[in-house]
Amino acid sequence: MLVGYQAAGGVATLTLTNPPANAYSYQMMQELDAAVLRARMDEGVHVIVLRGAGDKFFCAGADIAMLGTVTPEFKYYFCLHANETLCRLEATPKLVIAAISGHCVGGGLEVALAADLRVARDGGGKLGLPEVTLGVLPGTGGTQRLARTIGRSKAIEMMVTGASIDVARAHTLGLVNVVFEGDDFWGQVAAYAQQFVPPGKAARAVGRIKRAVQSGLETDLASGLALERELQQQLFESADAREGITAFSEKRKPQFTGK
Repeated sequence: MLVGYQAAGGVATLTLTNPPANAYSYQMMQELDAAVLRARMDEGVHVIVLRGAGDKFFCAGADIAMLGTVTPEFKYYFCLHANETLCRLEATPKLVIAAISGHCVGGGLEVALAADLRVARDGGGKLGLPEVTLGVLPGTGGTQRLARTIGRSKAIEMMVTGASIDVARAHTLGLVNVVFEGDDFWGQVAAYAQQFVPPGKAARAVGRIKRAVQSGLETDLASGLALERELQQQLFESADAREGITAFSEKRKPQFTGK
């Protein structure tokens, strides 16, 4: 198994497992695709955490040795499927957190960029898109998502130089949202993820906020506002919205159920 799946406390953890660098193959992407669908369809899952096995690598990207043995046609469809998988992850109306404890480069960073939030271990590794050193470009969404995350000019600079940056610099650029210090990285990740699940948080609202931003920013303003209104109407009809408004009126802490 190349992608582990564990669900507990409203959080599904998907673990990329391919030592030593957790590089991905077509098989791994198929398993990741299936895991994303599994988490999407599980009504008890409200947040998805994506991580790499071990502490040295989140993911080093595509298996270069594999790419050296296959046809150009296979490479094209391999990239197409990887793109489709990451788009499915991005479109899933549940919050996705990439937990980066080691190096996150090439296609690995492209996977992390498809998450909504990225947290990293202080001093844990490098982040970058060095595909230019192989004579190719980041072909699994990197050129588009990196520019949307840190801005056009900085994204182009990172990709054309092929440079990798440390976690502190990634945080400064906005590529990483939160940096955790200390030895208990995974405990901190678990606590971070738990803040977005019931009963403390209305997970349905969290998911719809994600959906409004991810889909709305790819349209014109009027279309984005229309999507926002439709998602808001869905939330108005939810049990959590009734609970939230009632709790506010009663001056108590709401107890959300994710419904």
